[in-house]
Amino acid sequence: MLSELTQCLPGTPMGTLLRKFWQPVAASTDVEPGKATMVNTMHQWFTLYRGETGEPHLVAQRCAHRGTELRVGWVEGDCIRCFYHGWKYDPTGQCVEQPAEEKSFAHKIRIEAHPAHEYAGLIWAYLGEGEPPPFPRRYELEREGVSWVMVQVWPCNWFQQVENSIDASHVSFVHREGLFGQVVTEAPPKLECEETEFGIIQRAIRPGNNVRVSDWQFPNCNHVVVPRANDAHSGGWVDLFNWKVPIDDDHTRTFIIRSVAATGESKHKLEEWATTRGNYDPSEHHDELFRKYMPDDQANLIAAQDYIAQVAQGPIVDRSAERLGNTDAGIILLRKLFTRELEAIKAGQPTKHWRQRYEPADLPVPPGISKEPVPLPV
Repeated sequence: MLSELTQCLPGTPMGTLLRKFWQPVAASTDVEPGKATMVNTMHQWFTLYRGETGEPHLVAQRCAHRGTELRVGWVEGDCIRCFYHGWKYDPTGQCVEQPAEEKSFAHKIRIEAHPAHEYAGLIWAYLGEGEPPPFPRRYELEREGVSWVMVQVWPCNWFQQVENSIDASHVSFVHREGLFGQVVTEAPPKLECEETEFGIIQRAIRPGNNVRVSDWQFPNCNHVVVPRANDAHSGGWVDLFNWKVPIDDDHTRTFIIRSVAATGESKHKLEEWATTRGNYDPSEHHDELFRKYMPDDQANLIAAQDYIAQVAQGPIVDRSAERLGNTDAGIILLRKLFTRELEAIKAGQPTKHWRQRYEPADLPVPPGISKEPVPLPV
């Protein structure tokens, strides 16, 4: 059963489970109106294109005729035309025109297509069967303020990244050589974990009434509240969202959104600051990081430290050789929930109806830490 946790091929129990949810597949900036590109997710390649109106659409990678990639074709209205022989498809995958064929032929041809939706700087897709579930909106991403997106691709399995997000104990050690770890302290936390209608709420309780809460949304999103780095533009608290989406069994794409509530001049200054952040991906600095040459920027340092810890487990960690303890309570509960859901899929039974949170999660921040600008990582 442990090996099933890491597999995401179509038709596998986990592949089926993940496809029951809307998943981010690209950043909004990855494709312009009237253009097409390719995206890969969960062992599948697709053509992502925007119609001339700007609406995103997701269809099969290749034309049904001779297999040419559709990304090299032309976007016409909300349709895409193959570069090779001009076959044209609408957003549902239906072929609507074949210049050299009888008109009756086109309606017999349909390629794979999936619902796509743009939200909060990301393009999402529903890759499962039947009608998609309600789209997972978040209050924190719709309030007035500033949000910015980052995307990272790491050479390890998605599930060990999900486990890391619910592993509150690692913070005291992996991140101790940085401001984040210094605030959390090296003391191992007492963990309180509970299943909710959304996923898991985990409280990591450390001395001094220091409580860090993870609002983990099933199946692959973690939400925490963290203080922003101190700079001239404003402080405040950041809602941090991370979606861990498998590319294949050995590679994961993480979609990161940071959102800060702000208005007026503070919002304007923060927007200017956010445009300078760039997209740091530790995988682009693999060799130097494993020689312990770490970035100076505190936010990048956290990502680099997590990268070392997770990638050093190998592409897929051997869970059969593990020895779990009290500090692994979140991981134990996480595996229990996934095992239960996978067993339901294999038995042909319904899985749990996981709600998608929209109202504020109202996560507490550590008492005793000022909510004014503080020298902590984003």
